Amino acid sequence: MYSREILSPIASPVKDGRPVFGTWNKAFEKADLLEIRKPYNYPFPRWLRDCRIKEWQCFTVQNDSYLLEALFCNIKLYQMVQVLLYDKKNKKKYLFIKKKSFSGWQLPQSLSNSIVESRSSNFFFQIHNWLDTNTVKLYLNIESTRKNPSLTVHLEYNVTQETTPMTVSLGFSERRSMYAFKTLTPVHGSMVFEENQIEFKQDTCSGFFCDYKGFFPYNMQTTMCNATSLNEEKEHFGFHLAENQTKETNKNNENALWVNGKLTLLPPVLITMPNGPESNWNIQDIEGMVDLTFSPIEQNKGVSNLLFTKADFIASVGTYNGMLVNSEGEKIKIKDLFGMGEKLFLRM
Repeated sequence: MYSREILSPIASPVKDGRPVFGTWNKAFEKADLLEIRKPYNYPFPRWLRDCRIKEWQCFTVQNDSYLLEALFCNIKLYQMVQVLLYDKKNKKKYLFIKKKSFSGWQLPQSLSNSIVESRSSNFFFQIHNWLDTNTVKLYLNIESTRKNPSLTVHLEYNVTQETTPMTVSLGFSERRSMYAFKTLTPVHGSMVFEENQIEFKQDTCSGFFCDYKGFFPYNMQTTMCNATSLNEEKEHFGFHLAENQTKETNKNNENALWVNGKLTLLPPVLITMPNGPESNWNIQDIEGMVDLTFSPIEQNKGVSNLLFTKADFIASVGTYNGMLVNSEGEKIKIKDLFGMGEKLFLRM
C-alpha cells in the first residue's frame, strides 16, 4: 500500500536559495518563494519574479442544505474573488464574482496571524489566518444585484491539535516550486441568504481550507476534486485530490484523505473525462487506494482572452461514488457524496 514520509517541521520551503521538496504535517512559519535564487535561467528583477507567482486561498463548506466555495485568487494581473453557492434542496446555483485589476490585496506569506481584507461599495471580505490560536476565519458581505440576492457569511475553521493538516512543497523544475497547505476541520458559523439565516454547527459541518502559492508554468493546467461530509460514525470525513504539472508525484503530491482529523496521504491520481467535463469524471490511482467517479450536476464555466493571456475555468458541483482506502487499509465506500470538481487552464 502507498505511503510516503512525513518530514519534521521546518520554517520555510526555501533553504539556501533553493526550494525544499517534501510533505509535512504543520504549516510553514513563512512561505516566501521569492527567496528562491534564480528560479529562471535569466536574471529577472524581483518585481518580475513576483509577477510570476500565483497564489490563492480556498474555503469549502457544506451542510445538508447548502454547499459553499469561496475562492480568493491573486495572479498579479488581477485579483479575483469567486463565491459559488449551491442550494441542494432547490437544485439552484448562485455565483458571485469580484475582480480588481493589477495592484490590490495580496495573500500572506504566513498563516500564523495575518489578515487580508478588501472593501468596495458592494463587496467586502476579510480572511483572518490565525493558526497561532488554531483558527481560520472568513467574513463575506455581498450586496444584492439584479442576478443575485445579498449574501453574508461568517465561518470559523477549528484547526485544533486533533486535526492533522498537510503541507507540501512540490517541484516543477529544480528551482521552481509550488506550496500548498490543506486541512479539513469542523466548521461553525452562519450565513444570511434570501432573508434566511442558516446556521453551520460544528458537530455536523465540515470544511476545507487551502492555501497555495507557486511559480506555476506559463501554460498552467490543474484538475481538483474534493468532498466533505460526516461518515456513518458521525466523524468528519473528506478528501482533496489534484492532478497537476509537478514532477516526481509518487514521491510527493497534494492528495489526502481525512477521517475524524486523521490524515492519510494518498498516491498520485489520474483524472480522466472520456466524454468531456459535462459527463462523468474518473479518478483513479495505480495503488488501489482511489477509485471514484464524479458526476457533475451543475457547472460554472468561464473563459477569457486578453492579448497573450487566457483563462479557461470549470467549477462543477456534483456527486462522488466509489471507494477510498485509508492508511490502515480500511476501504471507505463513497455513495452520492456531494462535492466539487474543478478544471483550470491558465496562460499567464
